[in-house]
Amino acid sequence: MPTKKKNGTPHLRLGVNIDHVATIRNARGGRHPDPLRAAHLAVAAGADGITAHLREDRRHISDEDITRLKQELTRPLNLEMAATDEMLAIATRHIPNACCLVPERREERTTEGGLDVNGGGERLRRIIAELKAAGIRVSLFVEPDPAVIEASAAAEADIVELHTGRYCDLALAGDAIGVAREVGRIAKAATLAHSAGLEVHAGHGLTYNTVTAVARMPEMAELNIGHFLVGEAIFGGLNQSVAHMRRLMDEARAVVGRHETAGRAASAPADANRTPARTGAARQHSKTP
Repeated sequence: MPTKKKNGTPHLRLGVNIDHVATIRNARGGRHPDPLRAAHLAVAAGADGITAHLREDRRHISDEDITRLKQELTRPLNLEMAATDEMLAIATRHIPNACCLVPERREERTTEGGLDVNGGGERLRRIIAELKAAGIRVSLFVEPDPAVIEASAAAEADIVELHTGRYCDLALAGDAIGVAREVGRIAKAATLAHSAGLEVHAGHGLTYNTVTAVARMPEMAELNIGHFLVGEAIFGGLNQSVAHMRRLMDEARAVVGRHETAGRAASAPADANRTPARTGAARQHSKTP
């Protein structure tokens, strides 16, 4: 579950994905812009953690990036990776805070859909078990589908990260009916996952315009956002884009906190809101000498 702020409002963690800082660097070669510097800026602006996807083809994040991030980060590292033995060996060498297992195809431009948890079979279960044995929390990037949520719990993952890509695509297309349907699907999946004992995260394609509906889901513990923030950084700086996203998430969680407080008040026994009648002794002690 989300941690609580001092005022009781549920805190929703922001994980900033720095993959596409590396994409820009690799377009020309060299070391600039540096993903580690971006990670430090994101943390300073309000990120609770950093996400980096080490792909099989190393198209953006490199092995050296992972080494430097693990050595120098002051916040948890979430390593996105395919469920392969090569990536398992890298993860157990570096021991990030968490590993998010994602589907991966060389020809895709970005991750397309959620992990086939049932299709992963014993091989996926083995990789999950070995990561957990090394002290790494295991997240599965999945579609907001009840059968997949149940399979994720059965595979003994710690976390599910719900794929928000379809929701964001529908929002971009201006499909209000589709958006409402998809938000409902994500909310139901979040509730099911939480009831199954899984921590609930979400991500993929989230923007300033789409983050609020997901951030208001009380089961959400973390959102992972990257491409949009890096894109906005071109126009106003990474610190500004991360800080604005952090602010929108906090505003959404404040609404959750008010609803929870109102719900507790409404469910309290009627007598609990009454001022108790003072006894004779109490009246005597309250008199002015």
